[in-house]
Amino acid sequence: MAKITIREAISQALMEEMDRDPAVFIMGEEVGVWGGTYAVTKGFYEKYGAERVKDTPIAENAIVGGAIGAALVGQRPIAELMTINFAFSAMDYVVNQAPKLRYMFGGQFKVPLVIRAVGGGGRQLGATHSQTPDAIFAHFPGLKVVSPGTPEDAKGLLKSAIRSDDPVLFIESATMYQSRGEVPDGEYTIPIGVSKVQREGKDATIVTYAKGLEISMKAADQLAKEGINAEVVDLRTLRPLDMGPVLESFKKTNRAVIVEEGWKSYGVGAEVATRIYKEAFDYVDAPIIRVAQKEVPLPYNRTLEQSALPQVPDIVAAVKEVMK
Repeated sequence: MAKITIREAISQALMEEMDRDPAVFIMGEEVGVWGGTYAVTKGFYEKYGAERVKDTPIAENAIVGGAIGAALVGQRPIAELMTINFAFSAMDYVVNQAPKLRYMFGGQFKVPLVIRAVGGGGRQLGATHSQTPDAIFAHFPGLKVVSPGTPEDAKGLLKSAIRSDDPVLFIESATMYQSRGEVPDGEYTIPIGVSKVQREGKDATIVTYAKGLEISMKAADQLAKEGINAEVVDLRTLRPLDMGPVLESFKKTNRAVIVEEGWKSYGVGAEVATRIYKEAFDYVDAPIIRVAQKEVPLPYNRTLEQSALPQVPDIVAAVKEVMK
């Protein structure tokens, strides 16, 4: 298996699906001539031309609205938003139109649409460009929400998203494009809505996804040096949410720490914790702890920004707390 970056994995998935299906095309700000804000679509314009790699105005409403229209008439658009924060400008289309059209028309229409968006902080882009509002979008039935944490998952899940007949919001972590990992050779897909144990353990369960996976794995390595064997479960998809591996792990360890980059209040961690308490209450040996971003607009100053984001020591401390 090749060891590549998440950026390369996403590019491969896009190119393979465009080669496989002529109905697949990309549209968004700077995706063409410029090659994408994060260089994901570099070289695509030269290979596929302006008909399949469409540069758009700076107008998220137009991007997502146009993509929905294309999907309704049989195309498979991939709409790129420069950052998930800009999805707020197209909120009606993202959560009120795309997820509901197939249902409202009794299945007469399909909406095979992928919205790619970059989320999370850590790049000193200021409070309005650094949010992790994943839980907001996962709230709406009909919209699949995917957020991978490894190159293998990024490629396999994106290919599945492009082939889906329902709209998918595919969230890519802003600081993870250079993260490397092994990716299988040849054609493969990963089903949407399946969580995965990324590290086996027996003492405590860490539930996380996306950027949280990266820091959770580092925390697990540090804990192992101190004799604590943590199991790390990667959600990978927020809607539909697969709690099977989470509950199975928790019934083994009886303790859980949930890690997310977003804010704690009304977040992904709150949903996961509630489901654990409901489905595995008899196995609880310690209160579940949530590790998340500080409840402030993310600062621009690098030191302050990093202090507001969840870090490895926060996870280590939380696991030690549930082990008491």
